[in-house]
Amino acid sequence: MSPSTSPRKIIIDTDPGQDDAVAILLALASPEEIEVLGLTAVAGNVPLPLTARNARIVCELAGRPEIRVFAGCDAPLKRKLVTAEHVHGKSGLDGPELSEPTIALEDQHAVGFIIETLRNEPAGTVTLCPLGPLTNIAKAFASAPDIVEKVQEIVLMGGAYFEVGNITPAAEFNIYVDPEAADIVFKSGAPIVVMPLDVTHKALVTSERNDAFRALGTPVGLAVAQMTDFFERFDKEKYGSNGAPLHDPCVTAYLLQPDLFSGRRINVEIETTSELTLGMTVADWWGVTDRPANATFIGDLDADGFFALLTERLARL
Repeated sequence: MSPSTSPRKIIIDTDPGQDDAVAILLALASPEEIEVLGLTAVAGNVPLPLTARNARIVCELAGRPEIRVFAGCDAPLKRKLVTAEHVHGKSGLDGPELSEPTIALEDQHAVGFIIETLRNEPAGTVTLCPLGPLTNIAKAFASAPDIVEKVQEIVLMGGAYFEVGNITPAAEFNIYVDPEAADIVFKSGAPIVVMPLDVTHKALVTSERNDAFRALGTPVGLAVAQMTDFFERFDKEKYGSNGAPLHDPCVTAYLLQPDLFSGRRINVEIETTSELTLGMTVADWWGVTDRPANATFIGDLDADGFFALLTERLARL
């Protein structure tokens, strides 16, 4: 990055979650490239009080207590909340022993913060980075349609095409929790880049890669190693994989080093009515419809390059 290039301004919308925590840490470790305007918490992996708590814990773990954290929507737009304690543990950040946060939540609602920030910043300078259900983003777009054209880009983790689903046979968790919100976002016209399960399952923390985190010898390195130790038990049992996929850090890594990733610009529709395939991302990977492309779906990554970047940046904290 040249000295004249300003850091990319982002809002991280999140439901931490161990992999969310690593995504946030990667962003906070990269101030030359990324300016985190705030974290907006949403209900998802665990209920909102815990996601808002966990977001603040991660900021303090990173030594960045000045980062503002806003609590957002505590339920999907039209459905009852589905959570994932079976994956992330009761706290959402099970694994390491982490202190309760000392920084306070901001008084403003996350949706109001998103709207206000996009209205006040120059058009095309703020990237939204959703790591959980899209409720906060959809609510902001529905409440203030004028902000959509001001978004530089939305880089999100969610959905799948060949991998299909991880919470149902057809749906990925983030999209399934609030399919109506996802539908609003994918139809918004904002530029969208998607990190689906197909690519995030290639960002696999093997024992050697986790040893590298632990070998950093820092509170951050140890906490990340312990988070992935806990997180991987689910994926090893379910998929027989050699470790845990770091889904959400793919979003941050894409902002830092997009050449690690490759994909296609395609049409993506969200299923909102079928009981059988609710929350499915119907991704026209092969271009068999005439529906216009509305998202870049990422299909592959350089896993070694991804983990080299992640380990190098975590060492800074």
